Amino acid sequence: MPFDAHGNLIPGSRPSPLTVPAHIARPPYVGLQVPPAYTGNNTYTEAEIELIRTAGRIASQALDAVGAAVAPGVTTAELDRVAHDVVVAAGAYPSTLGYRGYPASSCTSVNEVICHGIPDDTVLREGDIVNVDVTAYLDGFHGDTNRTFRVGQVSEEVDLLIERTHEAMMRGIKAAKPGRAVNVIGRVIETYAKRFGYGVVRDFTGHGVGSSFHTGLIIPHYDSAPSYGDLIVPGMVFTVEPMLTLGTHEWEQWDDGWTVTTRDKSVTAQFEHTIVVREDGFELLTVSE
Repeated sequence: MPFDAHGNLIPGSRPSPLTVPAHIARPPYVGLQVPPAYTGNNTYTEAEIELIRTAGRIASQALDAVGAAVAPGVTTAELDRVAHDVVVAAGAYPSTLGYRGYPASSCTSVNEVICHGIPDDTVLREGDIVNVDVTAYLDGFHGDTNRTFRVGQVSEEVDLLIERTHEAMMRGIKAAKPGRAVNVIGRVIETYAKRFGYGVVRDFTGHGVGSSFHTGLIIPHYDSAPSYGDLIVPGMVFTVEPMLTLGTHEWEQWDDGWTVTTRDKSVTAQFEHTIVVREDGFELLTVSE
């Protein structure tokens, strides 16, 4: 059982990576240590936005299926298989698989894991939470989204953290208006989160996404001004994905090179959407309908 005597997560046994049928197109980084550099400006044509939307819809539908499967006694590897099967059945490729060597089709981050948890034989328990992050790649474009799920009944403190993390994401998204700097998103998120004394993770951020999984554009979730002053313009596509904690924003990383936990082992939640900025606001590109 991959929990220690204090109830904190420890590494489990990982299954072999899931396979993707040969006819499904791979992103150009698969098999490379470093992805090819992105050379665009983070804006897309309407035709390209529709392709991102299609990929994002597949990723969202995968999370719908994952949410239906989350229950005490289920392993994170099983949730990864659920997500994988939905993405592949739609003719898409799970973007995380092979990205900088990542070995799974999703990220499954339990309790104190901030992000990038690798699916394994961890058995979810009543009262745990698990964030599942899925990105689908189809016709040359990625759609990236994640949600935090409750495993059975959770404590009121954790329940509120989940609700407020989602609200923080939506407040940040609504702040993304043309003419503003991207750092306004983090200012809005941190201002809201601090009302409740939550830690706001700084070193893992939102990002530009579309023809590349990560374009190099950084969307911080804390008040970073004057840093990260990229101007928001119509047609820009990026993710907003705040990570809030019941304790510190400081973190540690496991020896696997991926799994990131809160340093004080406090519970953390996250939500993510890919959005496109419009003249009068935004559109979510990672919804199921």
